[in-house]
Amino acid sequence: MSKKVEVLWLSQEEVIAAGGLDMAAAVADLEEVFRLHGLGEYVLPEKIVLDWQEAPPGELHNHINIMPGYLGGRFDVVGLKDIASFPRNPYHHDLPRASALLVLHDTETGLPQTVMDGSLISAMRTGAASGVGARYLAREDVTRVGLIGAGVQCRTQLMAVKVVRPGIREGLIFDIRRERAEAFVEEMNALLDVKLRVADSAEAVVRQAEVLITATTTTSPIVKHGWLAPGAFYAHVSGYEAEYDVLNRTDKVVVDDWNTVKHRMYSTVALMWRDDAFADEDLYAELGEIVVGHKPGRENDQEIIVFSPIGMGLHDLAVAQRIYQNALSEGLGQTVTLWEEPQWM
Repeated sequence: MSKKVEVLWLSQEEVIAAGGLDMAAAVADLEEVFRLHGLGEYVLPEKIVLDWQEAPPGELHNHINIMPGYLGGRFDVVGLKDIASFPRNPYHHDLPRASALLVLHDTETGLPQTVMDGSLISAMRTGAASGVGARYLAREDVTRVGLIGAGVQCRTQLMAVKVVRPGIREGLIFDIRRERAEAFVEEMNALLDVKLRVADSAEAVVRQAEVLITATTTTSPIVKHGWLAPGAFYAHVSGYEAEYDVLNRTDKVVVDDWNTVKHRMYSTVALMWRDDAFADEDLYAELGEIVVGHKPGRENDQEIIVFSPIGMGLHDLAVAQRIYQNALSEGLGQTVTLWEEPQWM
């Protein structure tokens, strides 16, 4: 019996050809992930964070995250994401801030099945998570969006919330680099049939937003207490982006996985927990609890709800499993031999 082992390599172009830019499919994947999370059909070790150098004053440090996991249900997938975040890349090297690889293993033999670009999948699944959040936590009649940050993350966030709230027609965006915001407006208005305009301040964005998205590299709050309008849904995607009082005065705070949020110690709600300004019992729910029906989501049109996900490797694995299966059926990718005959048994 041959013991030859082959691994399927998928480039970013091949990931796209296998459905990597299908946001509706990514939202469906993530909704099922949250359902399985709510049912406990997963294994999610703590994220490994590797950093080895001090960041310049006022900047985030370079780091690499290793995110393993197992997801049951229709996915039955095990693997990991290796993602490097180097915040100065766009400004100093003309490279993306984040780059990633995804590795999936056979759940019976443990042998690697595929290695694929994870950068696109990581961006899409992060947007899709907020899309699921908006499905359960945003008002159904929203028409206005607000965006702070004009990077890749705000692109996929907007794509996702547009999937679940197609009535969004207009909004404002602010970025500290106005030219980036202007380019974002031109691109996304054409792609999604929305009428975005560039705002002169973060406050202007927040005050008009029925759906607010912040995806930035800020190290100090940009969203202030009193700016969010009644009924707003706020997807707090990145780090210390909001004042403590924003979350203290909101009606519901929802996360993806509370233990992971606290372990990562990155977002506003995690910093509040560290500083005894937010207790475990102050958390309304993990989104999976809402998706499976253990707790209600939005209960009226006046609630201000903050969704603060940190991201789970389970999200990447679900999307990667779909991409892998599509690639197999469509004959995409390059097969690489890991070994012909194992030399060490």
